[in-house]
Amino acid sequence: MKIKTAQFVISNTDYKICPTPKMPEYAFIGRSNVGKSSLINALANNKNLAKTSTKPGKTQLINHFLINKKWYLVDLPGYGFAKTSKEKRARFHDMISEYLLNRSNLMCLFVLIDSRHNAQAIDQEFIQWLSENEIPFVLVFTKGDKLGKTVLAKNVEEYKSEMLKQWAELPRIFITSAEKKRGLDDILTYIESLNPIFREIT
Repeated sequence: MKIKTAQFVISNTDYKICPTPKMPEYAFIGRSNVGKSSLINALANNKNLAKTSTKPGKTQLINHFLINKKWYLVDLPGYGFAKTSKEKRARFHDMISEYLLNRSNLMCLFVLIDSRHNAQAIDQEFIQWLSENEIPFVLVFTKGDKLGKTVLAKNVEEYKSEMLKQWAELPRIFITSAEKKRGLDDILTYIESLNPIFREIT
């Protein structure tokens, strides 16, 4: 699949005023500074679609983009930004969890993981919560261009091993680089494979 059009639709803090759920939807989330906005812009081939910043915590709203006039890409606020106030973190938590638990057309959540780091407790806890609430998700390792092939493969394998301590099987995994355009076609192909399923269940 090629993204031909990517149109901003709405930003909000309440899933109840998101666009009418008549098309499949794919959301992206990750810890602050994981490279989420850069990956979204690379997928859409539009460097100005999602706001990027050198400072973590730029995304603070649920942002909907209409892709090819057929499905929604959703940019969710990052989690785990320590410099955000406790009150704001709680607000983000409620906003994100309400969206994930109630958005009926959400086909898959793409959970972004920085490939340069070891498994983080906050990621593991979030992934466990997704599983307990039966929210479909995949893992996307970002910034793959920042490491050599050997180190990248080692880091990903160590992450898998850590997950398998608690999981019987692993979710689908993508390894990406927004800068080098690595893994983007794989993600888009996966989304394309899920779109017909939405038509079957609606």
